[in-house]
Amino acid sequence: MKDLLEQLKALDINDIGRWPFVFRAAVIVLLFVAVVAGGFYMKVVREEMPRLERAEREEIDLRRNFETRQRQAANLDAYRVQLEEMERSFGTMLRQLPNQTEVPNLLVDISQTGLAAGLEERLFQPSPEVRRDFYAELPISIRLVGSYHEMGEFVSGIAALPRIVTLHDIQITREGDRTPTGKLVLDVTAKTYRYLDEAGE
Repeated sequence: MKDLLEQLKALDINDIGRWPFVFRAAVIVLLFVAVVAGGFYMKVVREEMPRLERAEREEIDLRRNFETRQRQAANLDAYRVQLEEMERSFGTMLRQLPNQTEVPNLLVDISQTGLAAGLEERLFQPSPEVRRDFYAELPISIRLVGSYHEMGEFVSGIAALPRIVTLHDIQITREGDRTPTGKLVLDVTAKTYRYLDEAGE
């Protein structure tokens, strides 16, 4: 070991050609390793690292996507039950929309509801249908005269009808400006809805 250290001290860096073969071979091997390591760094680390980072990001996205799909798959049965419930509910609501032949009877029901509540009917004027995506809307301008409680009874009666009827643009005023009679005037637009079948009828 001492001889090796002494030989290393005796080596002249400016005269590598006179070094013993073992040391020259060691230097060549070290230079070779340094060149290979430098080439590895340039090729793999600098060029391939961005690809590796991209692949890691894609892996994170794919993993997140997989977890989302896995949660959806786990809840698939619950979604199916919910969809069936929504379809049943939608069918029930569609049955509450009158068809073409039931609209006249429904108009009579609305008018009779006001009269049954004790209100005096001053105006009952259906307007032309307004077509929407899968249904038509039939607005009816109504003016009724009576007491506040009778109007409340009318609204309750409308809500109790088996078909869907909504009330819009509600205005309540006193009858007569100069000689108040104690009666109120209800101006309202009632809307009923009709399901349009595939033929648009």
